[in-house]
Amino acid sequence: MSEGQLAALLLWLLLLGTSMNRALWHNLRTTSLYQHLLLGSAIVLIPLWLLRAGLHDGLTIHFLGITSLTLLLGWRLALWAPCLTLLLLSYTGVEEWANVGWNALLGIALPVATSWLLFLASWAWLPRHLFIYLFIAAFLGGALAISTKVLATALLLGLSGDYPWQTIIDDYLSIWPLLLFPEALLNGMTMTLLAIYRPHWVNTFFDRTYLGR
Repeated sequence: MSEGQLAALLLWLLLLGTSMNRALWHNLRTTSLYQHLLLGSAIVLIPLWLLRAGLHDGLTIHFLGITSLTLLLGWRLALWAPCLTLLLLSYTGVEEWANVGWNALLGIALPVATSWLLFLASWAWLPRHLFIYLFIAAFLGGALAISTKVLATALLLGLSGDYPWQTIIDDYLSIWPLLLFPEALLNGMTMTLLAIYRPHWVNTFFDRTYLGR
């Protein structure tokens, strides 16, 4: 493991540690719904992350589902659930153990931050309406989340010299636009179903606010 990989892993562990406060930990231990949602989300992500496309090792792209997870669980638990998925994929050899830190920072933390900041912005500056929530926070959030992940990964690989810039552009960034709409649609449909059938599961959905009395 290189110094950069070690630094990324330590930064990710620090981020995980600071995200879990005492109240959340207590609720997670005592509330079965939180436990089921956390473990269920980690399991649901496995097939999404296994369906990947790419021509080179490290230059693969896959659906994320992180925006739905962030809106469902809140940003703190949204950091933990994909972490379980990433550890399982690393254990089975799908991902490299040495890159766990970078994969977590770029593939989990960055999309979670993007999704959460967009939700906060839509809550603060836009009308609090169901369609705003679904189309901005969920649909657009999914597209932005996968965009930040892909662009940050391309930048890291280019600056590290692992691949020439032309290879990154031709064999990696060229795939990115093809996943924008499917990723956005995946998150938009997921949150639509959850808002309709299981609104009490969703951490960021307030039916009286978005739907009225």
